[in-house]
Amino acid sequence: MNSSYLKIAIQKSGRLLEKSLAMLNECGIRINSGYNQLRAVCDNFPCEILFLRDDDIPAYIEDGVADVGIVGENVVVEKQKDILLATRLGFAQCRLALAVPRDFAYTDIKSLEGKRIATSYPKILQNFLDEAGIQAEIHIISGSVEIAPSIGLADAICDIVSTGSTLLSNGLKEVQPVMKSEAVLVANHHLNDFKQKLLDKLIFRINAYKKARYYKYILLNAPADQLQAIIELIPGMKSPTVLPLAEPGWISIHSVIQEDDFWEIIEKLQACGAQGILVVPIEKMIL
Repeated sequence: MNSSYLKIAIQKSGRLLEKSLAMLNECGIRINSGYNQLRAVCDNFPCEILFLRDDDIPAYIEDGVADVGIVGENVVVEKQKDILLATRLGFAQCRLALAVPRDFAYTDIKSLEGKRIATSYPKILQNFLDEAGIQAEIHIISGSVEIAPSIGLADAICDIVSTGSTLLSNGLKEVQPVMKSEAVLVANHHLNDFKQKLLDKLIFRINAYKKARYYKYILLNAPADQLQAIIELIPGMKSPTVLPLAEPGWISIHSVIQEDDFWEIIEKLQACGAQGILVVPIEKMIL
């Protein structure tokens, strides 16, 4: 492998693959071969993409086989490797949670005292049980954890939950969150100066991508005498752009707002006489 490239490890299959590739594409990194291979070179950014099992990514980064990687935070915590959490990526949010059969008489965490719990995350679970003062028997399963209670292997499970539909379809109910997780960018602690600069460039692009996801560009027409009131509602990143319209007494105001805030202020904008309100996605956002 070329040492002048930043080696980026991503999951070769599973829930993080498509979102990781989409994020890299939004960051302007074009991968010039399909992900059915184990390695791909990017033609417009000095990096190589390594397609690996998600459980192996932390170890490869610690050993320097890969420089950085995109992986679930839950995997990072479970593997306990000496790697750096470079930045959170804001996608693939989920939680590690305890679940029991629907007919299990669960009242609180003490209900699991002496029970058998199946999981793919024994270290995280053991730490959680230790902190709660609970003694339980942990059964390590590499996959299909949710079927363990139905086949008599365990009384409860500790597994990744996103929508909860898998639990429901297997007759389980979530009873206790253990940890929240999302996709994170992790890195080797000992990158040379060249690779560290490449990592800094990558993080800069990722931050621009992340900010754009949560903000929208808003354009509206309003009476000129309502300018100050509207600025107070949508102050923008620094200050809104204000342009005169051909119709006397009217202006066009352009600003940036957080998407979650829009529905809270739309009626207030209309009360100020705002018309022709447009909300436009932002592709990238550099502050």
